[in-house]
Order: sequence, then structure tokens, then C-alpha cells
Amino acid sequence: MADTVAPAVGQAAPTPPPAGLAAESRAVGEVLAAAVDHLRRLQDKQGWWKGELQTNVTMDAEDLLLRRFLGILRPDQLEEAARWIRSQQRDDGTWGTFHGGPPELSTTVEAWVALRLAGDPAEASHMAKAAAYIRASGGVESTRVFTRIWLALCGLWHWDDLPTMPPEMIFLPRWFPLNVHNWACWARQTVVPLTIVNTYRPVRPLPFGIDEIRVQRDASASAPPWTWGGFFQRLDRVLHAYSRHPIGPLRRRAIRRGLTWILARQEADGGWGGIQPPWVYSLLALHLSGYPLDHPVVRAGLEGLEGFLIREETPTGWIRRLEACQSPVWDTGLAVTALLDAGVAADDEAVLRATDWLLDEEIRVVGDWSVRRPSLAPGGWAFEFANDLYPDTDDTAEIVLALRRVRHPEAARLRAAIDRGVAWTVGMQSTDGGWAAFDVDNTKTLATKLPFCDFGAVIDPPSADVTAHIVEMLAVEGAAGDLAARHGIRWLLDAQEPDGSWFGRWGANYVYGTGAVVPALVAAGLDPSAPPIQRAVRWLTEHQNPDGGWGEDLRSYRDRSWAGRGTSTASQTAWALLALLAAGEHAGEPVRRGVRWLVDTQRADGTWDEPEFTGTGFPGDFYINYHLYRIVFPISALGRYVTAQAGAQS
Repeated sequence: MADTVAPAVGQAAPTPPPAGLAAESRAVGEVLAAAVDHLRRLQDKQGWWKGELQTNVTMDAEDLLLRRFLGILRPDQLEEAARWIRSQQRDDGTWGTFHGGPPELSTTVEAWVALRLAGDPAEASHMAKAAAYIRASGGVESTRVFTRIWLALCGLWHWDDLPTMPPEMIFLPRWFPLNVHNWACWARQTVVPLTIVNTYRPVRPLPFGIDEIRVQRDASASAPPWTWGGFFQRLDRVLHAYSRHPIGPLRRRAIRRGLTWILARQEADGGWGGIQPPWVYSLLALHLSGYPLDHPVVRAGLEGLEGFLIREETPTGWIRRLEACQSPVWDTGLAVTALLDAGVAADDEAVLRATDWLLDEEIRVVGDWSVRRPSLAPGGWAFEFANDLYPDTDDTAEIVLALRRVRHPEAARLRAAIDRGVAWTVGMQSTDGGWAAFDVDNTKTLATKLPFCDFGAVIDPPSADVTAHIVEMLAVEGAAGDLAARHGIRWLLDAQEPDGSWFGRWGANYVYGTGAVVPALVAAGLDPSAPPIQRAVRWLTEHQNPDGGWGEDLRSYRDRSWAGRGTSTASQTAWALLALLAAGEHAGEPVRRGVRWLVDTQRADGTWDEPEFTGTGFPGDFYINYHLYRIVFPISALGRYVTAQAGAQS
């Protein structure tokens, strides 16, 4: 790849840069070329990219418990998954939700139970250390509801001691609080099957107990009845009483309606929503309702889960782990953008293969989003291989940003898909001017107060990162002056934090949010010298690490003092650089130092090490290490840096 841009015929050649800058330019060009070569090698022959979506060992523990409950757990599966779970235990005996993060109680309990299932004795050193942490942290009694649901399935917890959710909630009309469409799409797909599981209250005991991780604490006192917590505690008692003596015909009809709802949402790959929670709970609900394991629906669901498994040979033997989700559409859109940012031709063979695959993945059917937008025509893209019922605005914006730059032989086909995606995304704008990922105006917080909802986000309000990607998409499509974009810009300006940063919902965290918003606002016409941009630039430069990179620990979601603080990572350094470059800071020392960090830390194979998790599933609760982030975002940042430097020298 050339390090400089050749002058046009008849145009004077630019003044050569100083020797130091020329050497730096060559180094950046070499790093960029190596990274592009690495990314090319990762492309599937069908055209897509997919990096591993790494989470934590609860996925593996729950997979083992599911298979044990269904009677299909094989010894080799148990051994390989247990080997992986052991490998993730830290020196203090605990497990966490992200690399380098603090111990996490529920994760440690689920790992401990899975290893007991695998035959690890409770008195073994690694098990005793885990149990000591669990007891010191309040015991199994202090774990989240979802952990105790798995324990109840295995006879290690009483169903009576869990919050209940009746299946009759499926009948709640759309105007009534807590109807299924007031939950985020991922939450409603989880809650509906869980109401059925909760009705049957099944128990299939494991051959061991959990006395080692109990503390036998007294039941918590009830909150005052005039608080939401107190109200729902008392409502839960009423619902428990009803569950013991339900109205039979109504209960049976509710279960049938719930099963119909579940069956209607099974995807082509056999799963539900492309993510683990609704997938496994839907399988459990169907199984408990009489669907045999060889029923086509259940069989498809179980076979689909196999595609989420990763097996690797290690020095200690084979290990097996489960992805909570897969991100090929998202990864492919980002990869195309990265290649184009790096100067790869718009009709390059790899780019065209990816474009063809993405065009085939366009969603042309309606899903749950149509409940609030019944007249909106379908369009856009989802995150996974198969999730036609739940496209999302964030994927759609990023894919439009990539595809509009492609020189495709079927230009009309490409343009039509882009136009449908833009129109659908505009139609998904919330009334406050922002965009959420999956739903419109999914902002009612009542569900978050339920005793059942002590883990993860259960609603889908607009966020700065998603809104920014859509505003940027509209801007480059020439619609920055349209009403939708203007409302989105106003939403972003109002959402800026007092320190100049923006909160990042789907990536860690303020670095991600700021890295998304600044390029969007500049693309939409905001002058880089404007105060909101300059406050963001100042925040980024103040949070640059001494080594030149940027990093932000995921603890910033719980503790604001961690905002912008953490070990430097390739993806977060790239996010900061993308913002600074958009703000016209390409010649500044912070950008030079950030670029130098990427140059100095590149591996010999062209990528970067990044054990840190920089993706977010549920802020404060569930995090992701997107393995492709460490390559696509640095390529984009370095590519845009080279372009900016070349433009400054011409």
C-alpha cells in the first residue's frame, strides 16, 4: 500500500514531509497493510466476517445444566466445558464477568455448581476457595434470580422462594403496564417462556447439595408498601397464592397462547432472538409442555445451539465454550468500512463478496417492532446469521455507512437496499428524538422495579452511540437537514455529559460513546471548533494514558470514577482516534501518540492483543469481548489518519 498520494497530472508535487514524519508515515503504512492482510485472511468464503463473541462462564455452566436437565449431557461435553470453566478461575478462587474485573457472586456460584456436576469435590482447594468467597459475599441466598432459577430446576433451591411471573401476563393489552411490548425485545423473549417454566416448577435433582455455599440468612424485611419495591413484594405474594390455585381454564389458555407466541418467533437457525437466554428458556418451556426432544421444533433448537459452540485443543486437553450470541452481520459491516478506510478499492473482490452476502441478509419481513410502527415498511439488518424478526437500527446504520461506499455491479439493487434501510431506521425514531437499538419508545421503567428483574437491562431506551451512528448515516446520505436528523442532533447535544463525554450503551463506555458521537456531529455539519466538540476533545486528551493509548474499565458503568480509565486497548484507542480525527486533530500530539501506540503494539501477524472486554450487553451486568474489534477499529483509525495526513500534505 502506498504511503503517500501521487499528485494529479499537471499539479505540483507536495512539499516532502520532514524525515521523521516520512519514517512515521512508512511505519503506519506498513502496520496498516499488515492489518488489512490479516483481516482479509479472516473472511469466510461466503463473504462474511465473524469474530468470537466471548462472554463469561455462566454460558457454559447453564449449557451443562440445561443438557443435564434434558437428559442429553454427554461425558465428553461435561469434561471439556469443565476444563474451560476451571481455566477461567482466578487465583482468589472466583470468576468474574470480564477480564481483569472484580469477582462476581452469581457467576462464581454457577461455575461452582457446574464443577460439582463435573465431579470436582467440594473440599478440593479451588472449590473451597470459591465457596469461601461465596459465603463471605452473602452466600447463594444473595445471587440473582436467574441463578436461583437454575438452582431450582436442579432441586437446589425452592421455587416458593423465587419471584413468580404468571403466564397470564401474555393477555395484558398494549395499554396496560407490564405488557410484553413494554419489555425490551430480548427481555420479552426471555420472560414469556419463563412464565411457563415457572408454572410447571420442575425439579430434576443433582446428586449433591450446596450447603457449602449457603449462609442461612434470615429473609429480607419487606420494603414500605408505598414504595415500588414494597408494592411488588406484596404483589408477588398475591401471585404466589394465585399460582397455587389458578383459574384452570385461564391458566391453560395462557400457556397455549404463550407457546404459540414462542413458536411464532423461532428463527431459521432453530433459535430465538439469536441469543442464549430466550433460546434455552424457550426450549425448556416447550419441553415441559410436552414437546419431545425429537420434535422438529425442539430438535432444531438443540441443533442450532451446536453452532454456538467453540472447541479448541489446549495443552491440558480439549475445551468447549458457548457463545452467548454471534455477530456476523455487525462484524461484516465494520470489516467493509475498515477496508475502505484503509484505501482498499470500492470494487475489491473481498468487498464485493461481503456486499453480496449483506444484501442477501437484508430483512424484508415484519417483526415485533411493527407493533408500534404498523405502517412502516420493513428493511434494515439484524446482528446475527438468523434473526429476521428483530433487525436493529445500529446494525442498519453501520451497514448503510459501509455499503454506500461500495462500487457494486448491481448499483440499483444496492441503492434500493440502502434506501429501504434508511427509511426503516428513520421510522424507528423515538418521540424524544433519539434511537434505541430494537424498539420505539421502549422507555417505561416499571418493569425494572419487579423483584424478578435484578439482572440486566429489561428496557431499550435511546442511547447516544446508536443515535450517533444513525445521525452519521443520515448526514452522509445528505439528510442532515431533515427533521429526523435535526431531532437526533438535538438529542445528542442534550445527552452530552457535563465533562464533555457521552455515555456508551453498547460499548465500553464513555470512550465508545464519545468516539461515536463526535464523528456524527461533525458529519452533520457541526463545526469542530464548536464548544460541544471541543469539550469532547478535551475530555479525550485528558484521559489518554501515559503510554499513548486509551482504555476504559467496565467498572465505569457502576462507578463513574472509572470513566475513561483503564488499560490501553486497540479498540478503545481507535475509538478515541476516530473522534479526534473527525474533530480535525490529526496533527496534534494526542493523535500522534495514539497512532504510535497502535504501531508499537501490533503483533507480528498484523492484529493486536486485546484480552480486555470492550463490548457491552447489559451495562453493569454482562460484557463482551468482540474478537474482531481489535482489528477492524484500528484499521479504520489508521486508515483515516493516513488519509488526513495525505490531505494535509497535498
